[in-house]
Amino acid sequence: MPVLEPKGETWSTFGRGMAKEFQVKKRRPVRRKHIAPLLKELEEGLNIDLAVDGAFLEMANYGPWQLVFVDKVAKTIEVNDDDGRRWAFLTLRGFLEHPDSKRWVAVDHGAIPFLMNGADCMVAGVHGADEDIEVGDLVWIRDKEHGRPLALGWATMTGSEMVEATKGKGIKTIHWVGDELWDMEA
Repeated sequence: MPVLEPKGETWSTFGRGMAKEFQVKKRRPVRRKHIAPLLKELEEGLNIDLAVDGAFLEMANYGPWQLVFVDKVAKTIEVNDDDGRRWAFLTLRGFLEHPDSKRWVAVDHGAIPFLMNGADCMVAGVHGADEDIEVGDLVWIRDKEHGRPLALGWATMTGSEMVEATKGKGIKTIHWVGDELWDMEA
């Protein structure tokens, strides 16, 4: 099974964040060799080692997104941006196991309650960011003190601009702690 290419649907087709009507559909076991390109892209893009050898792997559709389950836990996500480019990324549960991954943005404690309610990330709360982040990149937001993942979203400015700016929106949030994907049972 090849890595899926964009089908014309983007995350913005369904609104700003996750739609409540998203359901897991077509969940099926998959062999590692069928998703090897996805895993390689993730490992190289985030500078991590997924170590899924011997794990039970499944794929499923979740609204317009593709999920990969590792031992019955949603760990990776494939989502399309507004330009139709496919992005492979870890879910927040995946980032719990890889806190040193690239493409991060660190926020202070004042931003956490807003992010956990699905709000977009404002730059006033940003205290650090990976300098490799470009506009339109999919990024993960973490607590600056503990490094715990809080949300995923699309960067609206570069990493250095987010740190230097004092007002404005830095990230359009699409997945956060406490949303339907986070609460999904194995």
